[in-house]
Amino acid sequence: MARIGRFKSEQARTDYLRTYEAMARLWPLPATLADIPASFGPTHVRRSGSGDGVPLVLLAGVLGHGLHWHPVVEGLAKDRAVYALDTIGAAGRSVQTAPLHGDADYAAWFAEVLDGLGLDRVHVLGESSGAWHATLVGLHAADRVASVSLIEPNGVVTRIPWRALLKVIRFGGNTTDEGWRAMAEWLTPGVVMTDVERANARAGQRYRLAGGWARPLKDAELAAYAPPLLVIYGGESVVSDPAAARRRLADLRPSAEVETYPGTGHGVRGQIPDQVTARVVEFLARHDADEGAHPLTS
Repeated sequence: MARIGRFKSEQARTDYLRTYEAMARLWPLPATLADIPASFGPTHVRRSGSGDGVPLVLLAGVLGHGLHWHPVVEGLAKDRAVYALDTIGAAGRSVQTAPLHGDADYAAWFAEVLDGLGLDRVHVLGESSGAWHATLVGLHAADRVASVSLIEPNGVVTRIPWRALLKVIRFGGNTTDEGWRAMAEWLTPGVVMTDVERANARAGQRYRLAGGWARPLKDAELAAYAPPLLVIYGGESVVSDPAAARRRLADLRPSAEVETYPGTGHGVRGQIPDQVTARVVEFLARHDADEGAHPLTS
């Protein structure tokens, strides 16, 4: 059933926004903030950077939001404007007012946000569940997308292992300090959250998410996927199967670029930020010149 994401109480929202503002102080670049009206509710956007490159839109994973990208935004914004979105239906400063009824609604929401920003076509970079949303944008609004980059797109190319999925669900019922430590050691080994980031993530657990789990693309969807595609995996990820994903992409979408980093997990971007950022930036630069990929100018 479609539903509207919301905080469990007004106090939960107040507490969350306090941690959000503390996390905003970690953003390393000057930023312009905007709340873009859309059919599903106003979407909070943080813009940084400039340059001739096609703009880049960032979509974070569960318990994340635009500020989640603060460790890598400087590298991503060297040659282009970067727009970090708080995804509708997830914890953040965006406020959902209408339900998302299906996959295509994410693309419709995204297109409305681009319209509000005055952008024609953009690159899209998503991580974890944000990779699922980025995938849907490329599937249902390909005319607005210059390229799609996915970091650890668990459940998108191959299914999440049932054992891993159950462990994540059980974590929702064990949000003690010990539960957080155990989850981090299993899911994102080698990634150390700051106290500010941890406080924000924990406060975000008091938000009732509107979206569901990612699903693997059907063969026909993957074969017909239009935008240039980069897929990045942690070689030791517990929620993805990089080898199986590489084989499936080679069969159905052979032009997709797949990068697997040995010795890293689901938090690959946090473990080796410079390498992942450089790989994404190189991919974006190659597709900046694709015909028709340009921002609207005023």
